[in-house]
Amino acid sequence: MDKIIIAVDGFSSSGKSTMARRLASAIGYRYIDSGAMYRAVTLYAIRENIASVADGTLDSARLEAALPTINIDFAPGPDGQRTLLNGEDVEEEIRSMAVSSMVSPVAALPAVRHALTEMQRRMGSTRGIVMDGRDIGTTVFPDAEMKVFVNASAETRARRRFLELAAKKQPASYEDVLANVVHRDTIDTTRAESPLRQAPDAVVLDNGDMTIEEQDAWMLDLFNRITSHR
Repeated sequence: MDKIIIAVDGFSSSGKSTMARRLASAIGYRYIDSGAMYRAVTLYAIRENIASVADGTLDSARLEAALPTINIDFAPGPDGQRTLLNGEDVEEEIRSMAVSSMVSPVAALPAVRHALTEMQRRMGSTRGIVMDGRDIGTTVFPDAEMKVFVNASAETRARRRFLELAAKKQPASYEDVLANVVHRDTIDTTRAESPLRQAPDAVVLDNGDMTIEEQDAWMLDLFNRITSHR
């Protein structure tokens, strides 16, 4: 059976990365976390004083000029996939609230989206991938054979994100996390370049009341139904 491309899009902290990663493992596909790529660029911008967490400013011209020097890749680790920024493992650092506070404005820049879209398309050139993000099924791989759009309430997503940060001992209040989620939703859905939206042929999943095991079963059933006709 020919391998397919699977696009999983949705709002921040909707659980789409967990779903995509676990599906890829179950079916033997490569998992690509496109959100981690935007977070890595954001971390680079913060480190180089191109983006300021303190006042929210971003020097888009400097970041665009730096893009050719930014290389992002993934590598296996003992506890899952690791994100590499110019060869450095930054998996933990890109999940911080500091990066979360700046990733949406960075990701809204057309130059950043164009550069990472090309990276993502190269990664998927051999097919057999599961990629999650905001615009995978609409912009990066509009011809993907399987598209899923994931959603849950902002409060549910903020609670998940808060617990995730607490488990990693990263300080944050629930109120701050909720405000960040709502703010990111606004930026993601209203940006001019590749806004977050449901692809017309995507299957919608509201996973607000689902367990991880129920999500796994739902995703695998959809995959089996799609590939059974190929």
